[in-house]
Amino acid sequence: MIKSNSERLIKTAVQGKAIYPGASGWRVSHDGDGLMLPGVGGISYNLKVGDSAYGWVADHAEPCVSSTASIEQRDRGVNLSYNYYACLGNDVQIISGEAKGSKGVVTGTHGGCEHVMIDFPDDALSVLTYDDTLQIKAYGQGFQLLDYPDVKIWSLSPELFYKMEIEEEPVDKQLRVPVVATVPAELLGSGLGRTDGYKADIDIQTSDRAYIEELGLNHLKLGDFVALMDYKSYYGWSYQKGAITIGVVCHTDSYTAGHGPGVTTLITAYEKDLKPVISLEANIGKYLKIGRYR
Repeated sequence: MIKSNSERLIKTAVQGKAIYPGASGWRVSHDGDGLMLPGVGGISYNLKVGDSAYGWVADHAEPCVSSTASIEQRDRGVNLSYNYYACLGNDVQIISGEAKGSKGVVTGTHGGCEHVMIDFPDDALSVLTYDDTLQIKAYGQGFQLLDYPDVKIWSLSPELFYKMEIEEEPVDKQLRVPVVATVPAELLGSGLGRTDGYKADIDIQTSDRAYIEELGLNHLKLGDFVALMDYKSYYGWSYQKGAITIGVVCHTDSYTAGHGPGVTTLITAYEKDLKPVISLEANIGKYLKIGRYR
């Protein structure tokens, strides 16, 4: 097993609620069309991890349940705390309402809205309301690999890390991480220049559809692991030749210029430590048996 400090990490509770779906009115697409579509937030009954990131009549749609701590207390940092401590793979429990006792899993975090996406089974979704409280057993921030000091990890639970089928190359001690696809640097868009990658996501630009199809990125699904090439995210996203960032597709495509499927970034390092290996099975849903893989 790859050695880590997982036994020294604090596991703590953070609480939130499903966030009402937002409505921003008319938005102009990268082709100049005026659009008014469902977007971030909400309890989505038919959008799950494992579904395509493309083709939905929506913009930045988030799978299953999108949650936050408190709209009223956002300026006090309560949402940031909820978003920061929540790590992909963390266990979630509904602790009030008709769905009380139902279990879920954190599957992504999203941008400036500070949303945390959570997968729940259909029987819980059918009775979940915006008044019900969700408690996350937050665990993972500060996670380090003891033999890889230059590998930085954000928002990834140790439980999920050890299910990702990461292999340690015995000769050069390089970590081989399964990903569905690699994304070239020129396609990275919204999120660039931010220094808060630990709570946000970065978009794969999709305005050039022909190039997206040429690279096979049109087959991406929610929950897929991808490698962002020549990008580091130690303290935000920036171009760096030879750097690699591993993340999970967390929301659907967008019609807005510079936007597209979002990627919650989890692991970043240089080529000497990290090597993406193509595997079409590399999806958080398959690893954790959630979403369309239940």
